[in-house]
Order: sequence, then C-alpha cells, then structure tokens
Amino acid sequence: MLSDIEISQQNTPLPITEIAASAGIKVEELELYGNYKAKISFAGLERIDNLNHQGKLILVTALTPTPAGEGKSTISIGLADGLKKINKNVMLALREPSMGPCFGLKGGATGGGYAQVVPMEDINLHFTGDIHAITTANNLLAAMIDNHIAKGNLKKLDVNNIFWQRCLDLNDRALREVDIALGASINGIPRKDRFNISVASEVMAILCLAENINDLKKRLRNVIIGKNTAGEYVRAGEINAHGAMAAILKDAIKPNLVQTLEKTPALIHGGPFANIAHGCNSIIATKTALKLADYVVTEAGFGADLGAEKFLDIKCPIAGLKPNAAVIVATVRALKMHGGMKKEELKIPNVNALCKGFDNLRIHIENIAKFGIPAIVAVNQFSDDSDDELAMLKKMCDDAKIKAVLTSSWKNGGSGTLDLAKEVIKIAELDNNYAPLYQDNLSLKEKIERIAKNIYRAGEVEYTDTAAAKLAEFEKHGFGSLKVCIAKTQNSISADPKLLNAPSGFTFSVKDARLSAGAGFIVILAGNIMTMPGLPTIPAAERIDVDETGKISGLF
Repeated sequence: MLSDIEISQQNTPLPITEIAASAGIKVEELELYGNYKAKISFAGLERIDNLNHQGKLILVTALTPTPAGEGKSTISIGLADGLKKINKNVMLALREPSMGPCFGLKGGATGGGYAQVVPMEDINLHFTGDIHAITTANNLLAAMIDNHIAKGNLKKLDVNNIFWQRCLDLNDRALREVDIALGASINGIPRKDRFNISVASEVMAILCLAENINDLKKRLRNVIIGKNTAGEYVRAGEINAHGAMAAILKDAIKPNLVQTLEKTPALIHGGPFANIAHGCNSIIATKTALKLADYVVTEAGFGADLGAEKFLDIKCPIAGLKPNAAVIVATVRALKMHGGMKKEELKIPNVNALCKGFDNLRIHIENIAKFGIPAIVAVNQFSDDSDDELAMLKKMCDDAKIKAVLTSSWKNGGSGTLDLAKEVIKIAELDNNYAPLYQDNLSLKEKIERIAKNIYRAGEVEYTDTAAAKLAEFEKHGFGSLKVCIAKTQNSISADPKLLNAPSGFTFSVKDARLSAGAGFIVILAGNIMTMPGLPTIPAAERIDVDETGKISGLF
C-alpha cells in the first residue's frame, strides 16, 4: 500500500480556477497561491455572503481518540467525496493543520489514503502562511507590551500581571516557562513569560470567530493584555496594537480554497486545537461554504466531548448557525482499546472487549442527542475487523437507537462512503431541536459544571483557590456572560488521561482560568493540560526529508 504522501503525489489535481468555477466562485474573486491554492478576495466574500442560499451543515465528530487512530478527517473528506459521487452540491470546511503535530506525534490533518485534501505537503506545512501571520500578530502585541513598559509605561502595566504570552507553531517544551529581557537594561524590563503553541493563541480563536475584518479589529482591540498597578484590566487597544495586528492578518482572514483527490472543493481555514482551544474552522469559511453548496461537511477536533461541544456551545451560537446532522466516527480498534486491549493485540478478534468499550461511544451518542441534533455512526472499517465484531457493533448501535454505517474511505475514497452519504442526506432533512447546553446568563461556574456533569459525567467539580478567585474576578468585571472553553486532555472524557472508556462520578479539577475577552470566552484549564506541547521520544521530524527537486518524503 502506498503511503499517504505517495498517493497524494501521484494525484493530478485540477487548476484551482476550475475548482472555484465548479463551486460558483468567479476567477476574478481568487487570489492565487500557485496553481492549486487560492484565497477568496474580500469582494468575492461580500458577493457570496449576499447570495440567497443556505446549505445544510453536517458536523463530523468522533469517540474519544486512542493510539489506534480513528480517521475523523479521512471520513469527513470521504463523506464529501461520497456526496459528490451521488451528484450533490457539496463543499468541505475544515481546519488548517499546525506544524507542531506534523513534526511531533499526532500527524497532520489532511486525511489519509484515498480520502485526502491536496496539495497535502503544502497544507500540512506552510500552506498560505495563515498560522505564520497569527504567530506574528500575537508576537507583535507581546513586543509592543514589553516596549511600552520599557519606554515609560504610560499605562502603568504591572510586570507581574501581564497576561499576554508569546507563541510559536512548533512543539517546544523548553519555552513553557522563560525569563525575558535578561542582561543589560537596554534589553527591557526582566520578567517571567511563557510560550503557547500558535494554535492556542487567542489571535487564532479571534480569527476563527470573527465575521469580517471590522469584527476582527474590534475583537483584537478588546484583548486583555494584563493589569495596571491599580489592578485594572488593560486592553490591546489602549497601547494601539490592534490596527497593526489586523494589518498582519488582512490576508489570513480570507478562506483558503483547495480540493480533494476527487476534486471536491474544500475551504481550509483556521486551526485552533480542541483540547486547548475551541477546535473549529473559521466562521467565515463555514458561512461561505453554506452560501455556495447544498451540503457542507465540517469537523470538530478530537472526541465529541471536546470539539463537538465547543462547536455547538461556542461557534454555532456566536455565528448563528444551526447544524442539520452529526456523524460520529468510531472504529472497532478504538472501542477494543477502550475495552482494555493493548494496541499490539488489536488484530485479535475480541467481541467482549468491543462490548465493554462501546460504553465510550454510547456517551458520545448521548452527548450529541443532548444538543437536539440527529446523528449517525460512521464505522471506519479496518481490514482486521472481524465480521462478528462489525455485526456486534451495528447491533449495539441499533440498541442505542442510532444507525451505524460501514465506511472505507481510506481505501476507497468517496466510493467507500456512498451508504453513509445517503443516510446523512436522510437525517439532514429531519427537523431538529438544536440548542446549546447552556445560556449566557448562567454564572461561569454553572456553565463549567453543566459541561462537566452532563458531557464528561463528573460527580463534582472542584476549583483551586487561583481558579475560583479568577472566575469571581472575571464576573465582577462584567465577563460573566462569556462562554467557557474547557482545556483538558483529549485522551479521556474526564480530565485524567488515564481514565479510559466511560468514567463517571469522578472529581473534575479546574486548575486555572484565562480571560479571552477578544475571542469571547473564558479558557478553563482542567487537569494537567499544557498549552505548549512537547515532542515525543522519536519525533516525526526525524523521518521527513526533501530531495534536490523539492519533493518531500516521510510526511505520513
């Protein structure tokens, strides 16, 4: 079997102008980045936004991820290709990959096998420079803060209460805690600082939640950078940073148009992580796709307890979106791991482990139902899945009152999702009662506890003194109506990565809270979550190379 990159490199893509035409985008509305990538201009976005059309929005989510792999992006891409094969007008609206995981452990986000978006090397690495722009805008604000302090500090910023942190789009654990401005006074005022990975930056969240460039500037202006010596919050607009930040982001805010191996148009734009951010692609890209296509397939990061919850509680209410259906990706392999099997044992049929691990999938099925959305289970089939295991999985789904459909998009592309595509069309036509889990008028603790108890199945929620004090302070200063974005491990429904399958009744520990006033939410840090990941023992970067012709190898 060819590797993902070999399959991608053997594909002959269409010129992006042809893909645009098939999606209803005019050539003059494109800003070309070579032959196979383009951004949609502001004029094009304005015209499209005024179209009298609204497609149906399909969310792809999954069970709790395991080292066995689930293939959520592969199913998303395959589903879009499957819808296209049955002559539906469809677009993808996906996130951009971060380079951190590409060089680390997790990998990229362009699908796999014969269900990929291309050019996969470009998309997984620099793409059109969006994440570089986000990194630069973030770090410009950091530089302006330290310069303001060094050059007179008119806003009387307290150097011990600077909230804004630097970022980098790589996994680098050495930057989690740093001392800056050491040495001579010409270097500035020494203080403690830290780096986040760029996709955890509030600038990324702002770009993905902004409706247009004016909204982007407003949100950047409202970013809280720290406190002054009187204990008052200071915003980015007060040191006049927001205009230059927006200027850096003027192209990054425009959605990127690419294609799948099967020539389905795809908008790939924005890439916040779901374990430490809100895990959804940009509102601009999603709304643009909905104006152009009858069906829009999007995804949210990791399991339904993370990305889907944030998609449904943060993105959709802010954007005024109503999803029409959800697809929950599951594999026999992952369910057997949740049932207690080790990764190296997964080729051995084990119906008992499968049945035990189904409890994890059941929770995600129940969680999606709590939002009032019709759903279907997509079983991402592997060659070593036994007939008995597949039959049992379908039966357990039937018992849970949800249909399960076998898929094979990794092996067969869109042809492997035809049954899924037909079923998705059926449930997307159903009336649904979508509603977010909480309303904005609840207190911050009530919002956290509603998610922790209803989605994670916690018995109680405990707060460190630091977290409790910050939440009380945020409410005192008028931020109690903001949404909550919980940062926790992706490897468990709980905040403890060691609690696999379907834990319940545990204590959910909130360690800290960070105010993201520009994005419009409070980041709640639970468990031992890191906003700057580290590299594994053997990073994927060790396998990646490029030859004298510029051809990349080892990238999956």
